[in-house]
Formats: sequence, C-alpha cells, structure tokens
Amino acid sequence: MRPYILAENNWKTVKETAYTLAVLPWGATEAHNYHLPYGTDIVEAEQVAAEAARISWEAGNKVVVLPCIPFGVNTGQFDVKLDMNMNPSTQLAVLRDVVDVLNRQGIYKLVILNSHGGNDFKTMIRELGLQYPKMFLCSCNWYQAVDQKQYFENKDDHAGEMETSVMMHLTPHLVRPLSEAGDGAAKKFRITAIREGWAWSERKWLQVTKDTGVGDPRKASAEKGQRYFKAVTEKVAAFFTEVAQADNNDLYA
Repeated sequence: MRPYILAENNWKTVKETAYTLAVLPWGATEAHNYHLPYGTDIVEAEQVAAEAARISWEAGNKVVVLPCIPFGVNTGQFDVKLDMNMNPSTQLAVLRDVVDVLNRQGIYKLVILNSHGGNDFKTMIRELGLQYPKMFLCSCNWYQAVDQKQYFENKDDHAGEMETSVMMHLTPHLVRPLSEAGDGAAKKFRITAIREGWAWSERKWLQVTKDTGVGDPRKASAEKGQRYFKAVTEKVAAFFTEVAQADNNDLYA
C-alpha cells in the first residue's frame, strides 16, 4: 500500500491523513501507431504521478494521487477505430465535480497532471477558479517538463521515440517489436500561419498520418526511457513539493 495513492488506501488511513495537495492524472484512450497500446497516455500519467508523488511524499509532503481519468479530447480522431473522445464540456463537468469534493473536504490545492496533447484545461481552470476561490488549481504537461533533445534523437509528437522509450521502460510487455511500427511520418498544414505556430486549427488525424503516429519511434530504447522518466519525475516531484508547501494567500513575489 502506497500512502500517496488514493485507490490503494482505506478509510482508516485516509481519514487520519491531512492531505495538502491532490494530483489528478488525466490521460486518453487512443491509437499509438502499430506498436504501442491504446492506454499509453494512461500508463504514463499514472506512473509519472505515482513516482513524483512518492518522491514528494518521502520529503514530507502529504500528496494524494487520485485515480486517472482515462478519456481525453479526441475530436480530431473521430474516424480512428475506438479512439474514445471526451468533449471539453464533459471534461469541465468531471473536473468541476472533483474540485467540488476537494473544496468540501478542505484540500485546497489540485494539480492536473496531463498526459495527452488534445487536453487543454486553461479555460476550465479560469471558470472553476472563479467558482471556488479558495482552491489553487493548476495543470502541467509532464512531457514538457524537460527538454527531449537531451535524451532523444527524434522529436516526439505522438508515439515517437520518447513515448516508445518510456513505454519500453515502464511496460515492455505492452510494446510490440519496433520492426512492426510505422515510421510516424506526418503531413504539415499548407496554411503558413498554422505551420509557424501563431494560428491554430485541429488536425484531422487520418489525413495527417497513415499509422496514427507522429514522430519516428525506431531509435527508441528502454535505457533512454529510464533516463528520461527519472529526469521527468524528479522535476515533477519538485513541482508537487512547491505547490504542497505554497501558501494559497501568498503566491506572488
């Protein structure tokens, strides 16, 4: 029983623990090329949250990791078989209920640990922050915590070298041989402003990529994944610790 994982604990331990920070991992259920499982984002969210919480807990911070939300925004993948979409309005309803419970219980800090590029919680945090002024609400994308260039040769957008390496480290039994993976080649928008990044439109996934991957996975390794996972979880743990120790009424210097 890990004391920082809510799902593994019981009423006796939970009622006796004064948690200061809740962490909500949020993933997605979607195709990840031919070699990674549909639950890749879930595995990564749960494992990053658990290891970062462990580090922070052992440093004396009462962090609790909530069960992972397994569905994300996959509106651009409506035609990919069994990619499970949760609309942003549904996400807001789910998040509101979670925040309402925490607020009622006197746990006034929540970190949403995001594991899926299609999820965007900024507007939800703005709306809920107005409704729950005692709460400190924030989100982070664990895959942006450290520079991928320090660990990988090829940039990963989806099911590429980074994600493949991480999954080879965490759950090697769920990773198919790299010889079966597609190359992750992806088309770019023809519209200049979108390619440059100062305009945005959602990608239609099967028009962009033939294998559902975006990023070449073929130089991935478990060793790369182990090094990267360690760096990411240490940095995320430091973030959890800072939030856990912060004064909600004195956040700005």
